[in-house]
Amino acid sequence: RSLHLSKSRPFPWPKLYYLISRFLTTGPCRRAAEVSWRLLPGRLDWLGNEHPRTYEDVVAANRHVAPDHLLQICKQIGPLLDKEVPSCVPGVHSLLGSGKQSMLRTAKGTGFVYFYAQECETAFLLL
Repeated sequence: RSLHLSKSRPFPWPKLYYLISRFLTTGPCRRAAEVSWRLLPGRLDWLGNEHPRTYEDVVAANRHVAPDHLLQICKQIGPLLDKEVPSCVPGVHSLLGSGKQSMLRTAKGTGFVYFYAQECETAFLLL
C-alpha cells in the first residue's frame, strides 16, 4: 500500500473499501459490493496478527456506520473546504469539479494528486 498520509501513517485502504462496499449495498451495484468484501479490514488479535473477517462481522463491529456514511462524508467536504479555500461559485459543490471548483483545491491552487492503488493494480491521476 503505497499512499501515505504522512511518513509514519499508511493510508487505511481496508476502511475506505469498507465504506465503499457499505454504500454500494444500498443501490444497483450490490454485486460490486460483494466483490469488494475480500478487501475488508481484518481483526487484530492480542499479538497484533491480522485475521480475516466476514462482511457481517465488520458491519456488526461498526454499527455506527450507516450504509450512507460515505455519502454523508462527501456531503460535508464541500462546505468544510469552502470555509478554508472558497470556491469561485459559493455553495456549488461537485466531487468531479476542476480548478477552483475542485475538491482537491488548496490555498496555493489546484494540482495533481497521484497515487497507486496496489491492491487494484491501477494508477489514478486526479485533477
